[in-house]
Amino acid sequence: MFFQVESKHYYKGTANSLCGQNGEKKGYIINTSDVTEIEEARLKAEHASNAKSSFLSNMSHEMRTPMNAIIGMTAIGKSAPDIEKKDYSFRKIEEASTHLLGVINDVLDMSKIEANKFELSPTEFIFERMIQRVVDVINFRVDEKKQKLTVNIDPAIPHTLIGDEQRISQVITNLLTNAVKFTPDKGAIRLSASLLSEKTGVCTLFIEISDTGIGISDEQQSRLFNAFEQAEDSTSRKYGGTGLGLVISKNIVEMMDGAISVESELGKGSAFSFTACLVRGNGESKQTLSPELNLQNTRMLVVDDDPNVLSFFSETAKQIKINCDVAFSGHEALELISEKGMYNLCFVDWDMPNMNGIELARRINERGGEKTVIIMISATEWSHIQDSAREAGINKFIPKPLFMSSIVDSINDCFGVARVADDDDKQALQNKNLGGHCILLAEDVEINREIVIALLEPANLVVECAVNGTEAVEMFTSNPTKYDMIFMDLQMPEMDGFTATEAIRASGVERARDVPIVAMTANVFKEDIDKCLNSGMNGHIGKPLDLKEVVETLEKYLEAKD
Repeated sequence: MFFQVESKHYYKGTANSLCGQNGEKKGYIINTSDVTEIEEARLKAEHASNAKSSFLSNMSHEMRTPMNAIIGMTAIGKSAPDIEKKDYSFRKIEEASTHLLGVINDVLDMSKIEANKFELSPTEFIFERMIQRVVDVINFRVDEKKQKLTVNIDPAIPHTLIGDEQRISQVITNLLTNAVKFTPDKGAIRLSASLLSEKTGVCTLFIEISDTGIGISDEQQSRLFNAFEQAEDSTSRKYGGTGLGLVISKNIVEMMDGAISVESELGKGSAFSFTACLVRGNGESKQTLSPELNLQNTRMLVVDDDPNVLSFFSETAKQIKINCDVAFSGHEALELISEKGMYNLCFVDWDMPNMNGIELARRINERGGEKTVIIMISATEWSHIQDSAREAGINKFIPKPLFMSSIVDSINDCFGVARVADDDDKQALQNKNLGGHCILLAEDVEINREIVIALLEPANLVVECAVNGTEAVEMFTSNPTKYDMIFMDLQMPEMDGFTATEAIRASGVERARDVPIVAMTANVFKEDIDKCLNSGMNGHIGKPLDLKEVVETLEKYLEAKD
């Protein structure tokens, strides 16, 4: 049989028989454009298959590596004879567990995106505090690599915004983590956030994370935001990662009516930026100095060799209305003191050429500056320099990168006046006086019960446990006035959390309709949360437990007792 290929007189998408005079088949007419389309489809399917195979290989590597560390360090910690070795093992287990949780979260998010079930949950949140929490999470990695991280937040951004705080922080965390990962030791990373526009209460934010890292080629950039693909595609690759972070980030940003992009050149670093539309919140900033301070007679000096830090302090000083001078070095600072007299307050960087912050503090005190409040600012871990700093007369330390709220709080603290707290500023759990309250914890896994009891111990709560839903119902209905709140796991033997909640609500005993019941579960999808609320629960806390979320829940339903 032969094949005759023509470009005319054919039916698109078919291979038509070519017959002789007697009707015998002599060949086929095949459209050349069809051949091309089929080949392109085949190559595309083959590429997708290879990408997914490579992704599964990478994912296996990403999951097994931290699991190996967790199992191995658990064995080492159990047999370690001294406390230092055990503590070391615990730290490594914590690091590996955190990494593994990130991998699992990426997979779950990607599965929701693939199933079109990825949704946003808008709430009102404080923008600066969200940025601060993100920076706190990655700061130890920055410190390990001796990198320089600077943060610049446009003061025009509203104090509070309405949007999905968790998801926008997830995008920033992904981009910052990549910047730290792909930037060599002693490199520089910059996070900046600005207000592009505002129309009818909807704010368009522009957020950029730039670095001095290895950079990304044009060919790699074309694949960055594709599912199941990475710029570097090998399980033996140097930097690791699932390759899902940027894909998930792109979906989140687009759901916020924004866009994400990258500018990069090999060897010259990268700059990832995105826009997001968020609604202006109702909360007003309370980042102000205490009215007990006499601002007219208070003079502040800031000493740092980084012009960005000095610019940040100058802008902050204008907003909080305090007199401020800046100096680029210790020698310039001493000259200003000689010229203008001693300052009430000095912010001094630790790591400066020729004269570091500790030496400058010592010289200020030698000149009669005993009454000058000196606050050290540095990206260096405070414990490394604490002793020598105290000896030099330094009163307080705040870490870099700097935030306006931390500057205001440190000034108020150092002058012995009450801190001006934010409405959403939560007291630490150990400062809560919840003694006298009794909580019923329904949880079938023993280690989970131990974790919750240990977390709640500082609040002086009484915690009683049920190992399944049936036991939880029996304990509550037999003594309904005893329990002020119920933490309810969902998946338990004999009776699950949903059924137990419905049984308690329908029991007819005292407080059955009113006792707060909060799900405490690893089921964290939106449909799971909705199902909890529909069954009669008051709220939902996801596992692994976030202590801040637990504190907020306790504050919501329990009152402090004398």
